[in-house]
Amino acid sequence: MQELSPEYLAEIARQMSAISAFLGGFAAAFLGTLLTQSTPRRVVSWAVASAAVASVGFIITVIAMTKLVVVLHPQAPANVSKSGVLGARATGLLCFMLGIYALMASIGLSGWLRSRRMGIITSVLAGAGALLITLTLAEL
Repeated sequence: MQELSPEYLAEIARQMSAISAFLGGFAAAFLGTLLTQSTPRRVVSWAVASAAVASVGFIITVIAMTKLVVVLHPQAPANVSKSGVLGARATGLLCFMLGIYALMASIGLSGWLRSRRMGIITSVLAGAGALLITLTLAEL
């Protein structure tokens, strides 16, 4: 991974933590809504699973990025270990990406609960969103 200044890395961690908290709440609410579906179709199980993966991924991201902010703070106590920075950074980034793609998957699958036409629409939109996210992040 590229070496970044502690201030820059802490700001990235704060932003990712805020975004993950918001999206994690959305994914958990979406998960709760999907769990109320009584349809015994397989697509419900896949949508529930992907929403659960998204929720968990975003929660882990919030914890990992909070650790980064705490460890990188300029006034952190001397006994705060700086050794976990790379691990927290990698965990946070991987879980953030997992959460993003799992959320896109659950959005794409959700339309299939209603009809074939709606399933095609939501799948195309979620696929386009995932592609745009990938292209946007590839430029960093």
